[in-house]
Parts: sequence; structure tokens; C-alpha cells
Amino acid sequence: MIRIGIICPSEIAYRRFLPALKENTEFSYVGVAVATKEEWFQEEVSEEKAEAVLSKEQEKAAEFQKNYGGEIFEGYEAMLCSDKIDAVYLPLPPALHYQWAKKALEYGKHVFLEKPFATCKKDAMDLIATAKEKGLALHENYMFVFHDQISVIKEEIESGSIGDVRLYRVSFGFPRRAAGDFRYNKALGGGAILDCGGYTLKLGGLLLGETAKVVHARKNITDEFDVDLYGSAIMENDKGDTVQVSFGMDNGYKCDLEVWGSKGSLFTGRILTAPAGFVPNMTIKTAEGEVVKELPADDTFLKSIQCFGACVKEPGKREENYKVIERQAELLEAFMGLAQR
Repeated sequence: MIRIGIICPSEIAYRRFLPALKENTEFSYVGVAVATKEEWFQEEVSEEKAEAVLSKEQEKAAEFQKNYGGEIFEGYEAMLCSDKIDAVYLPLPPALHYQWAKKALEYGKHVFLEKPFATCKKDAMDLIATAKEKGLALHENYMFVFHDQISVIKEEIESGSIGDVRLYRVSFGFPRRAAGDFRYNKALGGGAILDCGGYTLKLGGLLLGETAKVVHARKNITDEFDVDLYGSAIMENDKGDTVQVSFGMDNGYKCDLEVWGSKGSLFTGRILTAPAGFVPNMTIKTAEGEVVKELPADDTFLKSIQCFGACVKEPGKREENYKVIERQAELLEAFMGLAQR
């Protein structure tokens, strides 16, 4: 049994991670860690402000305990140094991933990180090197890659129903979130490319294969925020196949994959975010007409946790996952470099 704790009582941990974890018999939930004042604040603040913020974290942690049991650890480091824990789930804002994942690895804990794994390739590679040295598992939580709809869509394309593929289009964006959301805060690793944009590059890489590369990139920053709110990119592989991606976090909602072929097209609208039990579908249009086919329902968070469990237990799987994480870091790094030119 792998004993796992959560660093920070975040919404995704409560709403998605813990329900999925209950379905997995390989893991035992131990508890959630609440930051100390020193861990939460990077600068001096008044006791009154600290109390207001940290008391809310305590309230959230109490809800975790009420509904899922487990212990409340007073401090992230208190959890990491505990011999009650084998692994941690880390859903902090992106800019904090490297700091706390590094500490977790140094304490000998396996690490399950929310995406993006890190905010730059250098940090990602350092975490991988540390994990290799200590024989520990790392996992980046791009859940959608585990959905069975991906393989069904690939089978449909390979069947030739829409002919030879001429172009893939991937779009992912959502309306602006509430004030204070970390996505709009540069210091916390905000920005569309590190959030929704990472999904589109990840799917582009899956569609194009091992030789996928970013050949054009654009990120758009408005006067209101010092982070990119939306952007686009073009990806290609050695065969000349092309993926156009677009993303944004001040946009109308889209979560689409369109495949344009020589004989027709294929479209689906929940390619990256289908929740557990949801039945997506794909629409195939050809000269013979339009056909709508159901795609399988799935539980991608559960499968992502299962993948992490396999990495903990199997050195071979662990090595494979290091390469998966490195590949995504390379695509993000390539986007950043091209977008800054």
C-alpha cells in the first residue's frame, strides 16, 4: 500500500483527486498539509493578514478531514519529513512546483505533480535527475491522455473514413476566472501557455508522434495582466503533418479537436476535459453525409493515479515517465523561445 498525502487543501484535490483516489486500492490517503506562515508568505506580513489567509486554509483542511478522514499536517515540510508518508500529490500554483517537489524528493517521497510539471525545462530536468538518483517516481497530471476516446479517434482516422489527414486543429480556452486566481499572477507561474496552452501542445505531440516540434508560436499579453492571456502555435513532424493549436483564459469556452482529411472531417468537443462517466461523441462529415458516433466514457483522474502507482512500483515504468515529462518540457520550452522572438 502506497501512503499518500496532499500538499495544500486545494479545490482540485478535494473535488477530483480524492474521489478518484478512493477507487484505487493501491493507495492509502494519510492526510493534507496546511502551510505555515513562513511557507505561505514570501515576505513579511501582519499577523492579522496571515491569520485571515491561513485560517481559511485550515477551514478547507477541516472539510477534507470531515469527508475523507486523514490527518491535518501543520506545515508542508512537516508532511514531507513524516515517516507516515510515501508519496505526495502536489496541486500548488506552478511557480511553487519546483521548490516543493524538490523538497519532497530530498525527503525520499514519490511526487505526483499537477500540470505544468515546472515553469521551465531546467527545473524539470533537475527534478528528473534528483528522482533518478533516489529511485523515486514522478508524474505530471495531464489526465486526458489516458481517456479511451483518444485511441478510438485514432482508430477512426486510421480506418481511412476521412481520407488522408491534411490538418489537425486543437483549441482549448475558457472565460476569465475570478479575481485572485493564480493563473493571472506572474509570480505564481500564471499565463495561458502554462495552463490551457500546455494541454494543446500535449495533444499535438500525441497526434504527431515522437518527431513533433513547435515551428511557430505566439502569446498575447494585455495591459491588464503581466501574463499571456491567449496564444497560438503551429506544430509539425518529420512527415510534414501539421497541428494548429490555439488557447486562452479570457475566451469563450472551447475544448475541440478537428481533423480535416482528403475525404471529410472529424470533430469532437470534449477532447481534453471529459469528466468521469461523461459520454463524448465525434461527428464525421463526408460527401455521403454526417454521422455522429458515441465515444467511450472514462475516468481519467483514476487512470492518472494508476499510472503514478505503476511508476512507484515499477522502475521501467518510472523511466518511461521521466521521458514523457521531459518531452512535454521540451515542447513548452520551444514555444517560449519562439514566442519571445
